[in-house]
Amino acid sequence: MAETVLSFVLDQLSTFLREEGRLLGGLRQEVQFIMDELEQMRAFLREAEAKEEDAQPTLQQWIKQVRDAAYDTEDILDEFVARFARHRATGFYGSVRRIFSSIKNLRARHRVASEIQSIKSRIKSISEAHQRYQSEYGISAPASNSLSAVNTTTWRYSRDDALLVEEAKLVGIDQPKKRLISELLEEDDHQLKVVSVVGMGGLGKTTLVKKVHEDPEVRRHFPVRAWVTVSQTCDFQYLLKDLIRQLHEEGKKPVPQSIESMTATGLKKIVKDFLQQAGRYAIVFDDVWDVEFWNTIKFALPESSHGNRVMLTTRKADVASASCTESLGYLHRMESLSFEDSWTLFCNKIFKGNSCPGHLMDVAKGVLDKCEGLPLAILAISGLLALKDVNRTEEWETVRRSLGGELEGTGKLDRVKKILSLSYNDLPWHLKACLLYLSIYPEDYKIGCGRLINLWIAERFVEWREGMSIEDVAWGYLSELVSRNLIQVTCVFYEGIPYTCRIHDLLRAVILLKSREQNLVTVIDGQPTMWPSDKLKHLDLSCTRVERIPKAIGKLQHLEYLDLGNTRVRELPLEILKLQQLRVLRVYQQVDTSDDDYGYHGFKAPSNMGGLLALEVLNCIDASSGSTIVKEIGKLTQLRELYITKLRSEDGKELCSSLANLTSLRELSVDSIGKGDDFEIIDLNHPSLSSSSLFLQSLRTLFMCGRLEKMPQWVARLHGLVRIDLDWSRLRGEEDPLESLQHLPNLGEINFCGSYQGEGLCFKAGGFLKLKELHLKRMEGLRWMRVEEGALPRLQKLFLEQLPLLEELPVGIQHLSQLQELTLYEMSSQLRGKLLENQKEESEDYRRIAHIPEILIGYYTDDRKWRDRWLWAEKKKTYNLS
Repeated sequence: MAETVLSFVLDQLSTFLREEGRLLGGLRQEVQFIMDELEQMRAFLREAEAKEEDAQPTLQQWIKQVRDAAYDTEDILDEFVARFARHRATGFYGSVRRIFSSIKNLRARHRVASEIQSIKSRIKSISEAHQRYQSEYGISAPASNSLSAVNTTTWRYSRDDALLVEEAKLVGIDQPKKRLISELLEEDDHQLKVVSVVGMGGLGKTTLVKKVHEDPEVRRHFPVRAWVTVSQTCDFQYLLKDLIRQLHEEGKKPVPQSIESMTATGLKKIVKDFLQQAGRYAIVFDDVWDVEFWNTIKFALPESSHGNRVMLTTRKADVASASCTESLGYLHRMESLSFEDSWTLFCNKIFKGNSCPGHLMDVAKGVLDKCEGLPLAILAISGLLALKDVNRTEEWETVRRSLGGELEGTGKLDRVKKILSLSYNDLPWHLKACLLYLSIYPEDYKIGCGRLINLWIAERFVEWREGMSIEDVAWGYLSELVSRNLIQVTCVFYEGIPYTCRIHDLLRAVILLKSREQNLVTVIDGQPTMWPSDKLKHLDLSCTRVERIPKAIGKLQHLEYLDLGNTRVRELPLEILKLQQLRVLRVYQQVDTSDDDYGYHGFKAPSNMGGLLALEVLNCIDASSGSTIVKEIGKLTQLRELYITKLRSEDGKELCSSLANLTSLRELSVDSIGKGDDFEIIDLNHPSLSSSSLFLQSLRTLFMCGRLEKMPQWVARLHGLVRIDLDWSRLRGEEDPLESLQHLPNLGEINFCGSYQGEGLCFKAGGFLKLKELHLKRMEGLRWMRVEEGALPRLQKLFLEQLPLLEELPVGIQHLSQLQELTLYEMSSQLRGKLLENQKEESEDYRRIAHIPEILIGYYTDDRKWRDRWLWAEKKKTYNLS
């Protein structure tokens, strides 16, 4: 970590000497000396930090001195930039301002000079010790500081990447899973029943319960489901609000705004009233730490007579027994894995399911013995060993010895922490910094992956690499930490992109301790806090009530990330153009908070917006002011993500010319002026874009919201496209959108809403070979669908919603052999009636859909109450879940 700080400071020193050397005056030589000395220490420090865990106290103290000196140097340079490196004024008034500024800053300059002299003296002393330790410990500087630990090839999003620690890879949970499902579905009692799972951390309690909670049979049986993570330091009112939101979203009802100001008593009443009306429910409370929580929450859970269920995971036996005894529930004690199951898990992770080579058998079993059947420990240590050379037994022996004698006689919990520490120590220096940074998040916090990597970038933990964007490098860091089982991806976005992640609380305890040791984090009121830098690089005000941005924003000259998403900001001041390092700019708000089909409001930008040349993400710019702002977009050649709203019809040609310059663009969203039938026409059929081969190669996702007279011709050439959304396109019958899309080789998801006015859609044989999800919504004129044999061979999810004239199932739906989910929402009463009332095996409709595991029909009753009904082919039975 000290090496990370040192690298950052050296980078800053180099920049200052190059760009601000004139301002340094007589201090230039002093700063150059500090830079030279720190540079000599850097390579040695990388080697020394790798040995820090087992080093003598004198070496550990030296590392700490280097770290503190680097931090102090950074602070001084921050102050220097804030005071002296401002934009230079010109003209007479500029000269007067410079004179007054010089007088005002004279004392500050003297103080900075004094502190730099102090740093220089400290560096001299540290440097002398460096020479001594280099000889004493036999540490030599490596010939190269290349980073071999992370693959330097571009990291690509792929559903096939091993990003998730898939529960399916775990072993030994099949029998417990069956038993727990049986306990949930028992029909011999109708009172509230609690099923508790108890065991120490790292045994896989959450994994097991998650598998049960998401099992199709459980989902069908319980129409109302929720998952609440409690943790040791829970905010009870926040927890209740989260539960209320989940329940209302599950029941497709608006969340009461009044909950924000309610007391715990009022919130519990809302939960209880909702559950009494909702019918059968299953709620999970994960990671409960004390009996008092159960004694409080139980009063919000109605008994009723529906056979309601609560699942609870805990490390404490008294919590498990108290909750189960009261409800005559079931208590399941998690046990460690058997050696056979441990060995299977171990080999699956390291050897990808193959057997262990004979020459590694003894050392592998020795390592596995130390894990004592704890899945978390096995995954962590196997993630480390998977990176070792299987042909070099000595590398494996080194790991085994690291887990050696000091573990004897310690408890299992200490062993897990030791294993996690070893996995941390094995990381290259830049990944250590990234992992330690996660200690700023509270226990069990769902961490947004996109935001996390931008924070890493802002903290300068991510190094530039030739031929790669800084964001791609950061995603590669995340992928590496996930593959080592140190970060768990909890939710993925389209194309398999990680959306949220978490760290296990045992690992969090380890890195929190190390963060304190490294002086990276300070704990205030029980929660970790990272001291803010004077240089404000990342500013996130999303989901706040901010209405305007002051002109003073221009003073944040080092700002790289500005998020004003879901705020009330509609315009940015001219001073935003001073932020020449700004990479990410998000300013938007949903047009209709009750319906996301109508796009987003954007922001009105200064007319010379093209001056922000470092921008990579621009979301969402209001183009209603005319062609000038659209033309400016073409100057932002580093853009990877672009969202435009309120595009005028006459500006389509200008937009195409601008897009042709954006050869790195991956995500494009274009909304025209209007709403629903009032949208203006989007005209993007222009030669300037059709001939831009680089633009056509780079684009991965395309969203268009507004009327289209015809599909843009260049869409059929987007061979890298993985997702397309067309909202309110209103394409005429002769403009079948499928014609342009059917042969795109990587297209995995289609979302159409009000996109087509024709009477029918035909998916032809040999088309859409990689499509996995298809959503069709609000296409009022659609009367029929046909799927030819050989079309959509990989389709897994089919959603049909608000297609009032579609009275028959798609012809050829039986050809969709990989279809796992068929969802029909607010369809015609004729189609709904056929499916719900005709469940005989000999009926044609039944035979055509009998292979689909999950079929869900959702509709409003005459009194506007929402109903979900499942058709389950395996039991040939209709479940009324209302």
